[in-house]
Amino acid sequence: MKSYIISNSKSNPFLKTLYLRIFLFFLLIQIRSCFSSSPAPFIFPLKTQILRSPSKLQFQHNVSLIVSLTVGTPPQNVSMVLDTGSELSWVHCNQTTRNNQPDPTIFNPNQSTSYKPIPCFSPTCVNKTQDFPIPPSCDSDNLCHATLSYADASSSDGNLASDTFHLGSSGNISGLVFGCMDSIFSSNADEDSKTTGLMGMNRGSLSFVSQMGFPKFSYCISGSDFSGLLLLGDSNVTWLTPLNYTPLVQISRPLPYFDRVAYTVQLQGIKVSGKLLPIPKSVLVPDHTGAGQTMVDSGTQFTFLLGPVYNILRREFLNQTAGVLRVLEDPNFVFQGAMDLCYRVPLGKTRLPNLPSVSLVFTGAEMVVSGDRVLYRVPGETRGNDSVWCLSFGNSDLLGVEAYVIGHHHQQNMWMEFDLEKSRIGLAQVRCDLARQRFGVGL
Repeated sequence: MKSYIISNSKSNPFLKTLYLRIFLFFLLIQIRSCFSSSPAPFIFPLKTQILRSPSKLQFQHNVSLIVSLTVGTPPQNVSMVLDTGSELSWVHCNQTTRNNQPDPTIFNPNQSTSYKPIPCFSPTCVNKTQDFPIPPSCDSDNLCHATLSYADASSSDGNLASDTFHLGSSGNISGLVFGCMDSIFSSNADEDSKTTGLMGMNRGSLSFVSQMGFPKFSYCISGSDFSGLLLLGDSNVTWLTPLNYTPLVQISRPLPYFDRVAYTVQLQGIKVSGKLLPIPKSVLVPDHTGAGQTMVDSGTQFTFLLGPVYNILRREFLNQTAGVLRVLEDPNFVFQGAMDLCYRVPLGKTRLPNLPSVSLVFTGAEMVVSGDRVLYRVPGETRGNDSVWCLSFGNSDLLGVEAYVIGHHHQQNMWMEFDLEKSRIGLAQVRCDLARQRFGVGL
């Protein structure tokens, strides 16, 4: 029967049509799979660095997560702070050289043949910047001019432009929009030269990850040497611990204190050594102004809680460490302007005593902060023969921030997956130094 159909198909119009439809059906499947596939994943090493970085909070110095890559044609080296709390990626630009030598920390657009400034009346400048905190303007050359300001009184401004970003041996991305910032101001002029760029990774249309078109990205920060990795794309690894997912909270209507393109999750409660704290549910949800959202922010070092919640945590942690740690009795000392529960630890002490764990409970997931990560040693601060350690949670009210912010210090040894396609964040505890080895990522 099979040979009969084949031999007679040439003269049978019905079979011709049938075979043609079958062929077109499978061809369509192949075409769809090609166009629907995500870009190949890219893996970058992460390193931490204490520097004068742009801060949304009032910090003079911050430990930041740094990604190194090259931009332009020919490629120029740049370093960028990984920031899930910002949209616009930017680099420090300068069109001059020092002693006829290029500055390795500054991008020179004149030396890149693929650099293109964005006109202020272009669709990019008009339509894709609606979530910028400060709307862009036109400069004297009719170029799209962006200004970024931060709570620590620093600011940067420059023009939007596009150029080629080189992602190692994996490939190049041409036409990626970023800020070429040629004016950077801070309260400490000596620190300006240390300012690095920023890789904006929120859900805004001009963020790095949005322009790249990746459905998800992940990062992992080691708790031992503070190195890590950034994975753009799907991990597809079998050895990774199953992730617990928490959905993103989304509010479509504009509210004065709600960041619509941030990675906002629902904080349901806080535990100290497994004890659920008596926190009213009403203070954990955004109010009618949008104040009170909980943001996961890799660009901020520590975690900050609204005043009423912070005070409940502070009181319970103080009770559970009574007789274990010696409190720093100095009302004038508040680390980073928001962390006022500090302790004195003898300088010769190599290990801290067993500390209460602090768990942040989200919808469907939990982030457990334990061991030394619960406290943070204040660099260079001593009292006699004692070092100073502070609770690594701060009071956001003291910073004038109307939100809960989950910083990267509490994301150490945690696989953090940001799933843009399914609007959720996945997390699981993992040895990030071993994860780097498995991916073959070195510094």
